Amino acid sequence: MMKTTFKTAILILGLCIISINSKAQNTDQKIYEIIQNVSADRIENDIRKLAGFGTRNTFSDTVSETRGIGAARRWIKSEFDKISTDCNDCLDVFYQKDYVTPKDGQRIPKEAWVVNVVAIQKGSKYPNRYVIMSGDIDSRNGDTMDFTTDAPGANDNASGMAGTLEAARVLSNYDFESSIIYVGLSGEEQGLFGGKGLAEFAKKEGWDIIGILNNDMIGNIEGVDGVIDNRSFRIFSEPVPPTETENERRMRRFYGGEVDGISRQLARYIHSNVETYMPEMNPMMIYRLDRFGRGGHHRPFNDLGFAGVRIMEAHENYNRQHQDIRTENGIEYGDVVSGVNFDYAKKLTAVNAINLASLAWAPPAPEKVEIGGIVEPNTKLRWEAVDAEIAGYKIYWRDTTSPQWQYSRFVGDITDFTLEGIVIDNYLFGVAAVGKNGHESLVVFPSGTFR
Repeated sequence: MMKTTFKTAILILGLCIISINSKAQNTDQKIYEIIQNVSADRIENDIRKLAGFGTRNTFSDTVSETRGIGAARRWIKSEFDKISTDCNDCLDVFYQKDYVTPKDGQRIPKEAWVVNVVAIQKGSKYPNRYVIMSGDIDSRNGDTMDFTTDAPGANDNASGMAGTLEAARVLSNYDFESSIIYVGLSGEEQGLFGGKGLAEFAKKEGWDIIGILNNDMIGNIEGVDGVIDNRSFRIFSEPVPPTETENERRMRRFYGGEVDGISRQLARYIHSNVETYMPEMNPMMIYRLDRFGRGGHHRPFNDLGFAGVRIMEAHENYNRQHQDIRTENGIEYGDVVSGVNFDYAKKLTAVNAINLASLAWAPPAPEKVEIGGIVEPNTKLRWEAVDAEIAGYKIYWRDTTSPQWQYSRFVGDITDFTLEGIVIDNYLFGVAAVGKNGHESLVVFPSGTFR
C-alpha cells in the first residue's frame, strides 16, 4: 500500500513538473524584458514636465514655449522625434488635427484646433494592422471653460501621456509584425474631440485597428474612499459594439454573446496576459463602457466599430480631479505632482507595453468563425484560414457565467474541429490564431451557425 502511494505521489509530482515546464515554454522572455525596461524615473520626469506647463487646457496658450497646450504638444512631439532618432527613424511622427467651434459643443469657449500627436511604429508583416496606446494631452481645473488658470493635470492625464511616451521608448527597441501607434489625444475634457478626430482619420485611411488601449489616470493609489492600493487597476469595456446590426442583435438573443463583443475580448486578452506575466497585479474587468455616466477617449473608436478599452487606477481621488488648486478645511485639492505614485504608473505602463507587444507579435485573428452542434452531444467550429504562417489555432470555451475563458485546446493548422462530449448549450466558445512565436490573436466569438 505504501509503495503504491509513493508511486502515485511521484507520478503526480512528475505531471506537475511537466505542467510547469509547459507553461514556462509558452511564455516569451522578451515580455519579461519589456516589463523590466519600463522606468519609473523617466515617467516621473515626463509627468513633472507636463505638469510644469501650468495648464494644458485645449484652449490655452499655443504660442508660449513654456506654458499652455501648444508648448505641451510641441514637447511631446519632440520626445517622439528623439525616440525615433534613437531607433533609426522607426517612428513616423506627425500632428493630426481638427477645427472646432462653439457650435460643436457646450464646453467649447472659442474656435481652436484640436491637435493630436501621433507616432507610428510600422510592422514588418502587417503594416496596416494597428494596436494603439493613447494618453490625453489636455487638462482642466474646476471650470472646463477656464483656459487661463493653472490646471497641472499631473494624474489626469499627464500620467497616461507619460506612460505612452515610455511605452514608445521601450518598444521602439523591438521589431513587430503589426504596427503600434502611440498617441497623445487632445480635447478629451471638452467632449472627446481628439479621439473622435483620430478615429475618423483611421476610418478614412482604412486602418485595420486591432484595438485601442486608452490610458486615463494611471498614477493614483490613494482613493477618496480611503483605500490605498498600488496593485489593482480597472479595465473598462463595453459588452458589444454599438455598430452591430439588428440581425446581429436578434441572433444574440438565441445564441448568446451578450458579453462577447470585440472590446470585451480585448479586455479578456489584457487580463489574461497580466495574470501570466505580472501575477502581482490585480486586473479588474469592469463590465461597462466607462465609469458610471462618464466617458473616455476609447469611446469614439468604439462608436465607429473598433475595439477599445480604458485602463486606469482602481481607486480615484476626486479631491485631486477637476479641481482648482486650494486648501479648504484642511483638505488639499488639485491635481498636482505630489498626488502621483510613479512606481504604480510604471506598473500600468508595463501592463500596456506587454499587451501592445503581444498583439503586435501575434498573427491576425481568424475570420468568419461559425459554430454548430444544436441538439448534438458535440460542438463543432469552423473558420477561415488566416493568411499567415502560423503554428495553428486554439479553441477556447467557458461556462456561460464565467468572465474569463476557462478551457482551451490547441487544434493545429486546420480550419474546423469538433469538441467531442462538449455540449453547445452549456458553454460559450471562441477561436484564436497562434503564431509560431507563441503569441496569440484576440479570441473571435462565432458570428454564424451551421449544422
